[in-house]
Amino acid sequence: MTPAANGPPQGTLRMWLDARAEDEATAYVFTDGSPSLTWSALHTEVRCLAQRITAKGVAQGESVAILHPNGSAAVTAFFAAVYGGFRATMINLAAGPDAISYALNHCGARVALVHEDVAELFDRTRHSGLQRLDPGAEETTASLHPVTAGDDALLMYTSGTTGRPKGVVHSHASLLAGGWTTTMAHGLTATDRGFCVLPVCHINGLCVSMMAALVSGGSVAMFAKFSARRFWWQLGETESTWFSVVPTIVSHLLHGTAGPDAETSARLRFGRSASSALAPAVHAAFEKRFSLPLIETMGLTETAAQILSNPMPPGVRRIGSPGIAWGNEVSVLGPDLRRCPPGTEGEIAVRGPNVMRRYLNDPDATAAAFAGDWLRSGDLGRQDEDGYFYITGRIKELIIKGGENIAPREIDEALYAHSDVIEAAAFARPCDVYGERVEAAVRVRDGSGLTDQMLIEICTARLGRFKAPDRVYFLPELPKGPSGKIQRLRLREIA
Repeated sequence: MTPAANGPPQGTLRMWLDARAEDEATAYVFTDGSPSLTWSALHTEVRCLAQRITAKGVAQGESVAILHPNGSAAVTAFFAAVYGGFRATMINLAAGPDAISYALNHCGARVALVHEDVAELFDRTRHSGLQRLDPGAEETTASLHPVTAGDDALLMYTSGTTGRPKGVVHSHASLLAGGWTTTMAHGLTATDRGFCVLPVCHINGLCVSMMAALVSGGSVAMFAKFSARRFWWQLGETESTWFSVVPTIVSHLLHGTAGPDAETSARLRFGRSASSALAPAVHAAFEKRFSLPLIETMGLTETAAQILSNPMPPGVRRIGSPGIAWGNEVSVLGPDLRRCPPGTEGEIAVRGPNVMRRYLNDPDATAAAFAGDWLRSGDLGRQDEDGYFYITGRIKELIIKGGENIAPREIDEALYAHSDVIEAAAFARPCDVYGERVEAAVRVRDGSGLTDQMLIEICTARLGRFKAPDRVYFLPELPKGPSGKIQRLRLREIA
């Protein structure tokens, strides 16, 4: 099956896996000792596990909880759940016991696929009606449930930084569309191999890496977690042609001592950055040092990842912008929820085949997330005359000082302008005089002589005294979610 440029893939994930099974090409490679998987071998493992889940009496469309770190078993578990007609419920292992327990209860699963390394965590967080599928159970020939493109395929919980996590439900169609937008934007083919260091319990790792490979017919090199020291070596060893990371990883690579060898550099087509805004100073410095196109993009859990991407070379890439819409419509909505003209700031909204079905068991949150058929992202931004979008911040993260709205990203970018700053994030602190004041936290290079006053002066020179932070905290590491995105709202508790 070959993706078309004029529309998203049709059918179900089962149909696409069946089609890929006719190909003996490599689908996944691993470095944890697990053997590589061809599409044919993966299909055999997936169908067998799907039949075992079915034999347990799990109903069509019912949640199947998946607790797996990145690896061969995680790939098989996810595809088995969707292949069998179930709702693959990817549990974020880094979310903490309370959030994991909430997700396991909320999703309604009765059966879980659990990696041995997290069996103890599962036992501590599961409810009495949730049982682990015996990994040593005998094979079965149970008949699989029927599956349609509109059926539930994925349940993935948001980070929950402003309350209880919400369960995002995607269909087979929207997941395939998510893989298609990445494939089209980056020109992926069967000869490409994506380098996956982001967790597959996050939408970036799952859709950008796994779904794009399924749609394009390419392959994935999967690793348990990111290592700055081994990143470039691993890229070379696996013969990867592209990678998807987040801005914190970009910054760590930029400040690291390692780099790609000549053969790896010649093979690599591009890197991509997503999940949060990439500071222009970091972006420009990365491309200059490594002579590699770094494509800034934007995506959401609710849109099966990518909604915006800069074009591939020789197209115009604009540093500071996550690009233009690919495979969906993106707009800027004003306070009246009508479309804004170019240059006017408002809320970014999206509609298209990659948009979620709903939030599980939460009709009020689902209704609030939509303005007609537009999904509201919660991000503020504007669009220029050429269709490129510029994100100014999250609505819920705005700093309101003396009645004036300050986008934390402005302060972040000023801090990143100093080459010693590896991680940076501005945040609001309650203040008797202004209501909120600006503060920031940074992680700097070992041995740096930077002081808080030096960074405050940099911000003042770039932004003016009103927007500059009153205090800058130096931390060994800033708090992050499972994808590596800095959790700005937690900084007030930590700093």
